Amino acid sequence: MNDVLEQVETLTREALPELVALRHDLHAHPQLGYEETYASALVQRELKAMGVAFESGLAETGVVGWITPDGEAGRRDAIGLRADMDALPIEEQTGLPYASQHPGRMHACGHDGHTTVLLGAARVLQQVRRALPRPVKLVFQPAEEGGGGADRLVKAGVLTDKVGRHHVACMFGLHGWPRLPLGQVATRVGPLLAATDNVFITLSGPGGHAAFPHVTADPVVCAAQLVTALQAVVSRMVSPTRPAVLSITTVHGGDAENVIPDRVALSGTVRTTDGDTRRTVIERADHTAKQVAAAHGCGVEFRLEMGYPVTQNDAAYTRRVMRMAEGLLGEGRAVELPEPVMGGEDFSYYGRHVPACFVFLGMRPAGKGTAADLHTPAFDFNDDAIGAGVELMCRAALDGDAHG
Repeated sequence: MNDVLEQVETLTREALPELVALRHDLHAHPQLGYEETYASALVQRELKAMGVAFESGLAETGVVGWITPDGEAGRRDAIGLRADMDALPIEEQTGLPYASQHPGRMHACGHDGHTTVLLGAARVLQQVRRALPRPVKLVFQPAEEGGGGADRLVKAGVLTDKVGRHHVACMFGLHGWPRLPLGQVATRVGPLLAATDNVFITLSGPGGHAAFPHVTADPVVCAAQLVTALQAVVSRMVSPTRPAVLSITTVHGGDAENVIPDRVALSGTVRTTDGDTRRTVIERADHTAKQVAAAHGCGVEFRLEMGYPVTQNDAAYTRRVMRMAEGLLGEGRAVELPEPVMGGEDFSYYGRHVPACFVFLGMRPAGKGTAADLHTPAFDFNDDAIGAGVELMCRAALDGDAHG
């Protein structure tokens, strides 16, 4: 095995210049969820050049490749390796020579880097195919940013032999993380990322002239009270030991300074890491909205939009990945997070069906206390993290005893 790992290291190092160029190409041509035709075509072109079998057009733009070793190993269930391809509706402000060529769209979450890492892993694994202990399924996924591309791929059969000839025994994925130093990875057993639900609340009542508020049911005052009252849902109705967030992020109502409107619309997000807390927060938010509206003589409509499930890391598989990462990066470089992160990920859908592990890949340059954060106009995936990502993916694929 040591000889194979040395070969993986050498092949990764040799591929890095081309991988960096690929990443810059992807960065310059961002597209939103289910529109990732450029990235999809690039992935297909690269897999074809490597001699890797693949199927395209899955969930619109998704591509799934597979590498099958000879003999008994090729008849085992596969390990799935996943990357997402979509960009965000953000105007890039990096000033980079390979900055987005599409106004109002950019790779602000590093999916260009994730796609590049998986292409690099595919290239290396295809060259060490004879050493693989099981098949590898390469999942290039559309629409992670709110589109639920993972859910659609699961429903299309990506975890079964319906797509890519092999059932999947376990799934592995990673995400570039600018808050973590280069040369480190971080994850945890159990809930890693939160469920992501959205709430939409509309308050209504007879409006009127602002000089005569006593003949109205003012939804603006009601909205102000409701935003404050909802803060008690997490602080007073959920155990302090259970992570939860309820944030109202938009308030829309009124058109003139001397008119009390008849409607005010609010929306926000709910983040939780277990089912009981998820139900409690949503139920109590609904109840609070109805009670506050009633106290102000307003009508209320409460609508819930269920989002991604909790990203849950399988215990045995995650401990194995942590040992693997420490073997690659060095002692103390695989960090166990003490608590979940309240962001969300549709990688969670894979983990509902097979053991899964998702990790954060460090990207913060040495000597820098901070780096541009995800989902900001200044963000750029750090090319220096590509090599570690490729080797980590390859080691996951070469770990024959992971599951199944």
